[in-house]
Amino acid sequence: MHSVRCPYTRLGGLQEIFNRKAKTMKTIIGVDAAKLAGLQIDTLQKMRSGQMTLAQLEWFNNLTKEQREAILSGKKISSIEPRFELLKKFLITVPKDYDHGTQLDTLKRKEFYFFNDAITDRNFRNATQKLVPGKTYLAKLFSIRKTATSDDCLGLYKAVGAILSGAQGMSLVYQLKRSELPKGKWTVSFDEKDALWQDPGGNHRVPSVFAYSDGGFEFNLGHFEYDWNSDNVVLCLCDCE
Repeated sequence: MHSVRCPYTRLGGLQEIFNRKAKTMKTIIGVDAAKLAGLQIDTLQKMRSGQMTLAQLEWFNNLTKEQREAILSGKKISSIEPRFELLKKFLITVPKDYDHGTQLDTLKRKEFYFFNDAITDRNFRNATQKLVPGKTYLAKLFSIRKTATSDDCLGLYKAVGAILSGAQGMSLVYQLKRSELPKGKWTVSFDEKDALWQDPGGNHRVPSVFAYSDGGFEFNLGHFEYDWNSDNVVLCLCDCE
């Protein structure tokens, strides 16, 4: 039978670790270590008195740097899940002659190492939101720190106010800003499940571009029904801040 450790036993262990680390750090960085030790003691006291829980401490620890800075500056904290982390952002301006109905047909398929023939204007004509000709968007790329479902990714779009541009958004970023795509990763552009092309097997397919280290690219289709991991990067196109 496995033994069960009570929260106070766990806290006692945490305090012992804190004390050891504080002594070591005090030797190394002096005042900062003493301040950190004081904060650790204060944290333990709050946890013992019920003012703070282990779950709350874990929540704060899992926030991204961007989210912590938002809290400290008094800004509204983003509802972005800790499993996503902002990798980079850049501006992209839609050409004035952009045509949603023919955008995918403008791609030069032979320049790709591989191009999925199902990526056509007909198959992906039902994008939830169409890009606006002449408009400048702020593109944000988010890495996936933990396994995420497609619904998790759609939640990210909602949290950052991104549009659901699907294959058209992915293709335009490739055409105009391909150098921004991270090497060795699949950059994925989502849309609502029902707006995505459904293959003969019943799977809804998600447009994605892989950037090779040698400068080559592959335009393929992932599966909405499958999970996404650290091999993937989520593309979000947002209004400029």
